[in-house]
Amino acid sequence: MRQMVIFGLGYTATRIAARLRAAGWHVSATGSAGDIDFADESAVRAALAGATHVLSSVPPAEGTDPVLARYGDSLRHAWIGYLSSTGVYGDTGGAWVDESAAVVGQGGTGRRAARSDADAAWLAKGARVLRLPGIYGPGRSAFDKVREGTARRIDMPGQVFSRVHVDDIASGALAALHAPPGAYNLADDLPASGAAVTEEACRLLGVAPPPLQSISEAGLSPAAQGFYSENRRVANGKARRVLSWRPRYRDYASGLAAILAAEGTDGN
Repeated sequence: MRQMVIFGLGYTATRIAARLRAAGWHVSATGSAGDIDFADESAVRAALAGATHVLSSVPPAEGTDPVLARYGDSLRHAWIGYLSSTGVYGDTGGAWVDESAAVVGQGGTGRRAARSDADAAWLAKGARVLRLPGIYGPGRSAFDKVREGTARRIDMPGQVFSRVHVDDIASGALAALHAPPGAYNLADDLPASGAAVTEEACRLLGVAPPPLQSISEAGLSPAAQGFYSENRRVANGKARRVLSWRPRYRDYASGLAAILAAEGTDGN
């Protein structure tokens, strides 16, 4: 039986695990929703010894990748995957980036040096590194912020972000099971401003959008301000060519509509 060990069974990795189990895989994982304690070295190493595939969704902490630091010597599997971030490309002034673009610390400029270092370390291990932009999906979308009253529309002309629906990440991860090592961007086809996404969520919910604000008026946290300091468009051509992957939700409008339709089906 094909056996996957997942480090960090969070929001996205849980969707991947569900797809694998539905396909007949045995999946073990660390994390609060997993069945292995990351700190239990004997249990983790035993699981790794029996695994055919390994996937990490654990981000770097304090400048170090915790999975590689603790268990890197046991990662000799034919298939290794890592969920990275398109933040490794830093700020491109709104220009398109693909996997050949410079990353932070290697010619690129930005604030995510630790993520870029981890990305490079996993590539050196022969991993399939899936670089992900803003992730959204059921329970984690603009709808939730609108309903909570925390949605904002920041007035920054020309500022765009790429994003991807969580189910499209899951399909991309499964496609990468048959792909050569390397980096792959999984992003939808339409980078857009955060304000546009909020406006569409409000339209679908039938409520008025929040007022436009400047970034100074919004009173954002330092982390959120850092997010708005970067502007890029992420190209997904390599994933289309090599993985034969296509995003089911090609833009935020179709993704949001599907989330709301599923809520209606669930009776929410």
